[in-house]
Amino acid sequence: MSWGCGLCQLLAGGALLALLAQLVRWLRADGDLTLLWAEWRGKKPETELRGKVVWVTGASSGIGEELAYQLSKIGAFLAISARREDELERVKKKCLQISNLTEKDILVLRLDLTDRSSHEAATNSVIKHFGKIDVLVNNGGRSQRSLFMDTNLDVYSAIMELNYLGTISLTKHVLKHMIERKRGKIVTVSSVMGIMGAPLASGYCASKHALQGFFNSLRTELTDYPEISIINICPGPVQSKIIQNVFTENLAKSLENSGDQSHKMPTNRCVRLTLVSTANDLKEAWISDHPYLAVCYLWQYAPTWAWWLMNRMGKRRIQNFKSGVVSLFLSPPLTCVSLPC
Repeated sequence: MSWGCGLCQLLAGGALLALLAQLVRWLRADGDLTLLWAEWRGKKPETELRGKVVWVTGASSGIGEELAYQLSKIGAFLAISARREDELERVKKKCLQISNLTEKDILVLRLDLTDRSSHEAATNSVIKHFGKIDVLVNNGGRSQRSLFMDTNLDVYSAIMELNYLGTISLTKHVLKHMIERKRGKIVTVSSVMGIMGAPLASGYCASKHALQGFFNSLRTELTDYPEISIINICPGPVQSKIIQNVFTENLAKSLENSGDQSHKMPTNRCVRLTLVSTANDLKEAWISDHPYLAVCYLWQYAPTWAWWLMNRMGKRRIQNFKSGVVSLFLSPPLTCVSLPC
């Protein structure tokens, strides 16, 4: 009897230690646990993406620009697109400096996601140059910072046209090619705002929720093509110039203050985890530091608590906005909203 009790205590102690280890790991996490496991034990981007043809939209700055740099170092062949061709040439020049790629290995292709009539020709240009497209990274888009009641409806139309309709339009043309080859990866940079909701970003959240719903549905339509992967990337706040190009109350107004970005995740870390997600065909990846990552888990597993917390944080965010404090996501010291500070 005593031997059995001792074994039970040993097993219980082992289980408790394992639980504590997972808790410590989670508290230090900057991505969901499946993603971090893939980073530790999964396939490496250096192996899976070398020699692949990767088309990155929104490649002139931010996450897209960093994707181009890291992919070039890996040895992937690149098609980089955005509206600003001069910025794309700058990105290409640096890619050539930091990698072993040659001029012909990087295609600069100007692209306006809102000009849907140009997407078929753009897709054909990439295929003509490289002979195939292995990976499409849907990264182009703009965020928002305005209250719904102060915002013209044409802003919402523009957000959906760019972030949602432009993305699925390009995807349709590339997917046709991938279906013919019966393989490929479609990676879409969504956002944690595609999982939750937040004030001052109702249109942006709507566009990211639309992308989440669309690509999760599309995945179920591709079961006959097991080697075509649909991968949704949900970053939290990332250091980039995205805040300088947000939609505001009307299409003519721009943001004057870019705000402090020190609390945001470094762009290179976000991109590394994006490439890990791509290499391991993760259906969805959350990439964020705490407390934003914790809010994702709350929204997924305890939505009633999440709604309560977001209401508290949302009130503070609106107050900051009206007083001139810029924050694309939630205010940096989130814990101060619910705990004494």
